[in-house]
Amino acid sequence: MSDLSRLTATELVAGYRGGEFSPVEVVRAVLARIEETEHAVNAFVRVHGEEALEQARASEDRWRRGEPAGLVDGVPVTVKDILLLRGAPTLRGSRTAPTTGEFPEDAPSVARLREHGAVFAGKTTTPEYGWKGVTDSPLSGVTGNPYDPARTAGGSSGGSAAAVALGCGPLSLGTDGGGSVRIPAAFSGIFALKPTYGRVPLYPASAFGTLAHVGPMTRDAADAALMMDVISGPDPRDWSQLAPSQGEFTQQLDGGLSGLRIAFSPDFGGQVEVQPEVAAAVRRAVERLEDLGAHVEERDPGFADPVAAFHTLWFSGAARVTQGLSEEQRALLDPGLREICEEGARHSALDYLAAVDVRMDLGRRMGAFHRDWDLLVTPTLPLTAFEGGVEVPPGSGLTRWTGWTPFTYPFNLTQQPAASVPVGLDAAGLPIGLQLVAARHEDALVLRAAHALYAAGAAGVPESTAL
Repeated sequence: MSDLSRLTATELVAGYRGGEFSPVEVVRAVLARIEETEHAVNAFVRVHGEEALEQARASEDRWRRGEPAGLVDGVPVTVKDILLLRGAPTLRGSRTAPTTGEFPEDAPSVARLREHGAVFAGKTTTPEYGWKGVTDSPLSGVTGNPYDPARTAGGSSGGSAAAVALGCGPLSLGTDGGGSVRIPAAFSGIFALKPTYGRVPLYPASAFGTLAHVGPMTRDAADAALMMDVISGPDPRDWSQLAPSQGEFTQQLDGGLSGLRIAFSPDFGGQVEVQPEVAAAVRRAVERLEDLGAHVEERDPGFADPVAAFHTLWFSGAARVTQGLSEEQRALLDPGLREICEEGARHSALDYLAAVDVRMDLGRRMGAFHRDWDLLVTPTLPLTAFEGGVEVPPGSGLTRWTGWTPFTYPFNLTQQPAASVPVGLDAAGLPIGLQLVAARHEDALVLRAAHALYAAGAAGVPESTAL
């Protein structure tokens, strides 16, 4: 039964269709896996055991009748506790959030999954309001790495990444405002996509504005494409959503890489110090891209680190999200969050608009870059997972999480699609991630390239090394 918890969503749907196993069997296996691993990793804020089994029984009946509700009927899904899930509180990692009420709404991505018959196994951990690149909070404590629970799973979608890596549901919904699906995917050995902004509708709007994307966190690129076919459906509550995508993402996976022009930037032109094992693993994967028919050259995107502009936008958003809290509530916040809120509150409108100017210039530069290059490849992160419960690696001299995530947040500023693909383990058995970036609206191309790496055996990490 435990083997069922290790199957991908694509494999589960095929098994349901062929009558090999049932949604109830799968959900029981997933719930058993949660019970087995949760004490060590702490990936969940809330587990929906009875509700999930009830949803699985309804799915089983639909499959028995040959009338599945949609593309992921009976597939266990987890949801980062930033997104609304009907019938459950959304605590956002904060002791200031209301815990009682009716909670009548699903977020758009959750609503689309529900319409397609997904089974909701639970809500996953997040740092408070998703503010940092690791997952710990005053509400739920520290979320550990599935390959070494003493280390961080990354963040801010760390609970989702750990859940997928450990077999606690093959699909998870995360959010990404500066790397928050890609960072934990890299640390936890899974796949994650930050789609083009607006491709997946979001409601309520994030206080971090148009930096924040919703994206799939999955076992491989094929599952992410399946999930995108579901969650990119329109929702009138998001006024900034894009028009429907052209064609199904799953139907565009197998185009191969022949003739693609790929720029490989190993360190952003010497701006980033990358751990040697990370650099070597990423370079090996890039060589496989070339073997698969892509034209690869070392080329840097040619921009200076936009971290100051990102901080202005990010810290201002944090100040906004906590603006209505009382002094008593503020005392309950993560101390690091309080610090950036205080800094954000000091920014003027002119400061904010100056940061927007930097953002627009960066977007223009990347638009020009992608006239020559179909894809940009970088390490997802310059390092592997470090000690849990801290914002920055001990002894690094860094002060904020952005100091060790220089490859991720620039592409939130530009709203481009970007994915993290696992490309092996370091000597300590910790996962390493490679990042694929494409021009805005080219989400299918990112998925296609990632799928080619999986198909060639150049992506993924050994499951036996996780808990």
